[in-house]
Amino acid sequence: MQLYMFREGNRKDPQMTPIASALSNADMNELASYFSRQKPAAPSHRTAAENAAAGRRLAEQHHCVQCHGPALLGLQHIPRLAGQQFAYLKAQLRGFKASTRFDMDGQMSSAAQPLSDKDIEILADYLSGLGGQ
Repeated sequence: MQLYMFREGNRKDPQMTPIASALSNADMNELASYFSRQKPAAPSHRTAAENAAAGRRLAEQHHCVQCHGPALLGLQHIPRLAGQQFAYLKAQLRGFKASTRFDMDGQMSSAAQPLSDKDIEILADYLSGLGGQ
């Protein structure tokens, strides 16, 4: 789905946009099939002890667990959050909050609106430290 968004210009990135622009739908399906079979690497990030309970509370309060699954490993077309890179999660949450990150159905922008900068730090710290297995 994300490759398609880059190819169609809904998402922009200096590295991904040129790569995705040359991909056919068949190429994207083949890549999706390959990457969906890969096991996520164990997270290298360690959640700060003071953020573990607060992060879980935020994930529940802002419905992350409903869409991304109870263990935040993703469901169907909804991506895995557990074990993702801290800086990436923080940037995406900030982008959704600012409405600068493409959001097909508005769910993520809606969920991110009430998050403070501190909430985003805590949530990204918590999520990036979760086991991706």
